[in-house]
Amino acid sequence: MREPAWRIFAAEYNDSQHVLKATEEKTPSYVLTPLGAKVNRMFIVGVLTDIEDIGTEGIRRRARISDPTGIHVVYAETFNPEAAGVLSDMEIPSYAAIVGKARIYEPEEGMLYLSTRAEVARKSTIDTRNQWIIEACRGTLLRINAMKDAMNMSNPTPRQLRVLGYPPFIVEGVTEALKMYSDIDIE
Repeated sequence: MREPAWRIFAAEYNDSQHVLKATEEKTPSYVLTPLGAKVNRMFIVGVLTDIEDIGTEGIRRRARISDPTGIHVVYAETFNPEAAGVLSDMEIPSYAAIVGKARIYEPEEGMLYLSTRAEVARKSTIDTRNQWIIEACRGTLLRINAMKDAMNMSNPTPRQLRVLGYPPFIVEGVTEALKMYSDIDIE
């Protein structure tokens, strides 16, 4: 089964410092954000501000897509030439929509460079971008509220958060984030 694609702002994703590594073959690793999103796939809509060819072998492009909080860095590579081609053909600036997987580069323990590996790239519209912002805000607010409730518990568990009405895909990440992040800003 495919992982759901998170609607997540660049600032939250880029502030992430922890990865939940796969423990079994064929299971994904997750970027764990400070608010508890366990991100393997994401859906990004924003303004394409830059696209550049990188590397000398095959098709490799790096794009920058701006949302209201920051920049998503997106790579489109040889194994997905359609996404690379779509990005290359787009004008700068223009609205772009990307479905992609979390891309994690960890040159040494505790140093993460995060980006997104494009699976699908499409030209988008301002209306789609505005709807994406609303959906990303709703998801962020849900995680903030779950984090506030968890911070008010002496030893929060996913079960306790479920009793409060939070969905399963939120509660595990929130309780993990509380263990891994020492200073979570929910203001």
